[in-house]
Order: sequence, then structure tokens, then C-alpha cells
Amino acid sequence: MSDLRELYQEVILDHNKKPRNFRRLEGANATAEGYNPLCGDQITVYLELEGDVIRSISFQGAGCAISKASASMMTTSVKGKTRAEVEALFDRVHKMLTRELDTKVNSHELGKLAVLSGVCEFPARVKCASLAWHTLNAALEAKKEPVSTE
Repeated sequence: MSDLRELYQEVILDHNKKPRNFRRLEGANATAEGYNPLCGDQITVYLELEGDVIRSISFQGAGCAISKASASMMTTSVKGKTRAEVEALFDRVHKMLTRELDTKVNSHELGKLAVLSGVCEFPARVKCASLAWHTLNAALEAKKEPVSTE
């Protein structure tokens, strides 16, 4: 087994068993719900925005290990970032997950999120990994209807 694949499995298992920021965020001033009908994943993302900056973020929900791990990693990655920084990060993560235009994974830009690059080997799981990110975008855009990966 390659080092990256082994690291991918370790990180996914760790974030699934001990998800970071897995709670309802008291004082949230933006929220969104997301649903992946293929896998049954359900997530709610809570944000505390101060101007254009994510001061705090959390999530709740139920889903597969990849969905929960991706949400956990996302929350630790975007806290303290501006909307513009989050949009740019979302774009890089989405390209990595879908291997859009054979995008090379830049682990320097993505940090620990780079381990999610292993998801692209399992096309059916890309929606699991991207659900939290789409739900975060909906919260930032104040969308009231639940996000669906379909």
C-alpha cells in the first residue's frame, strides 16, 4: 500500500471517529443543510460570521466516514478565513476531488486536505467528500433550501 493511500485511510478513520467541531454552534448567524441521496449523508453547517470572516464553524449530521471526515477537515481548514479565501479553497478542493482537467494536487496549497485526493479513485464517493463544502457555500450565500448532491 502506498504511503498516500495509507495516510488517506488513517486520516479518514481518525476524523470519522473523532470529528472536529462536531456540535451545534451556539451564536451561529448562518446555517445550511445538505443531503446526499446516494449515500444518505445529512449535514448541517453552522457559521459565526464577523463581517467577511468565519470566526467559528461547526457541523452536525450523520453519514459515511468520508462525508464526516471531509466535514471535520473542512471546519478546521476554513476557520478564520475570509469568504474569498474559502471560495478559492473550495475551488481547489473541488478540482482535486474531481481531478478536473487532470489537476495536480498541490499539497502545499491544500495542507492536510490533500489526503482527500484519494477520494477521486472512488467516483461514487466524490459526492460524499464534497457535500460539506457545498453546504458551507450555501451557508455563506444564505440559501434557505437544503443543498443536494443530485
